[in-house]
Amino acid sequence: MLTLTQRLSKTSADAAVSLILALTAEERTRSRYRVETPEGQSLYLRLPRGTILSDGDLLQSETGEVVVQIVAKPEAVLTVQAENPVDLLRASYHLGNRHVPLEIDPNYLRLAYDPVLKTMLEQLGVEVRAEVVPFQPETGAYGHSHVH
Repeated sequence: MLTLTQRLSKTSADAAVSLILALTAEERTRSRYRVETPEGQSLYLRLPRGTILSDGDLLQSETGEVVVQIVAKPEAVLTVQAENPVDLLRASYHLGNRHVPLEIDPNYLRLAYDPVLKTMLEQLGVEVRAEVVPFQPETGAYGHSHVH
């Protein structure tokens, strides 16, 4: 089993990638667990506690021989859009009150699929669309995430 113990700096972009590992938003917040690649390669992530991985991050094995690139795995989400910015801000306010991890874009909000929140958002008058796409929520003001 290959053990991944460190994230490479952004300046290591020229590192030779050996494997690509697709992880959901929640999986990217976990620092210690086993995972298997689609090719059947077993990996063990043993990263410093509190590590949050982002799409494009590079991880190195403890021997330094293998570099794994992290990609955001498509997952079930709700994408929220509105005809005017105030409605989108209002939706963001209500989701924030519930500590919902959000991906924030000038034109949309994205959150993990939740039928209860879908109903709430529809009652606020915004457009809500279920999709399966990569989800990249904000990591929070202090660099950590609060995933339920």
